[in-house]
Amino acid sequence: MNTIKQILAIIDPTAESQHGLSRSIELAKKSGASITAFMSIYDFSYEMTTMLSGDEREAMRNAVVKDRQLWLDEILQHYPDVDINSQVVWHNRTYEAIIDTVIDQQFDLVVKGTHQHDTLKSVIFTPTDWHLIRKCPALVLLVKEHAWPSQGNILAAVNAVSENQQHLDLNHRIIQDAQFLCELANASLSIVNAYPATPVNIAIEIPEFNPSIYNESVKKHHIESTHELAASHQIAQQNCVIEEGLPEDVILDVAKRLNSELVVIGTVGRTGLSAALVGNTAEHVIDSLDCDVLALKPDGYVSPLAKD
Repeated sequence: MNTIKQILAIIDPTAESQHGLSRSIELAKKSGASITAFMSIYDFSYEMTTMLSGDEREAMRNAVVKDRQLWLDEILQHYPDVDINSQVVWHNRTYEAIIDTVIDQQFDLVVKGTHQHDTLKSVIFTPTDWHLIRKCPALVLLVKEHAWPSQGNILAAVNAVSENQQHLDLNHRIIQDAQFLCELANASLSIVNAYPATPVNIAIEIPEFNPSIYNESVKKHHIESTHELAASHQIAQQNCVIEEGLPEDVILDVAKRLNSELVVIGTVGRTGLSAALVGNTAEHVIDSLDCDVLALKPDGYVSPLAKD
């Protein structure tokens, strides 16, 4: 990302404050991007009015959409100095409506306010946020109640020693996008990379195994790889944080220490049963971080919702 042209700001009709819209306006003012305030609505009761004809049900749905459109346009009047388009659609799956709009109208960035989800429900009923992270081809910025102060900190989370070329390429995308946002927000950039601890079972099962030597070797490899990645983007070594632990724990801890307003993280768009049961690093950190999260896909990613 070296520019932002079109921002899709997701409106939540149940929320008192539209953090996604506010953040979209901040970014648009600094980047010159256009904004479309988008809302997807649905009420199952309108589909159950079997006493009415199909045309009558359609008319009722259109009336509800028109009413919500008027409500949204009233909200947008509070921002007279910003040119914001508005769009309200009737759809029973919000994430599908968003992704269809992104694909059809070629939006660069989706900005959506988010909040913590119940842990059990997050396994059984995947929230819209997670669907977007897995399936949306555009950048997804999940916004919490956290300001972007001038001279702030942005954190880019990478996996510098991945053996997967797609992941290695994604590292560069993460840093490039983070650098672009640093320019817009007048912020400083840091890179965080986590490395694993010595597997306990290996130390137990192999008596001659020396965990200290192994740990130092792993640490050295991660430090050298992270510094090499940073140097390729003209980032100083002192702005690299390489720590032992699970990525979701390390990222959270470092983001808190640096008081980061934004964490940029990559996701490979895992879907299906593995996503429901395992999830990925991006999903693990979202609910824990008290700051915004920008999730991006590898180059060439094709959404499973894309039409053939």
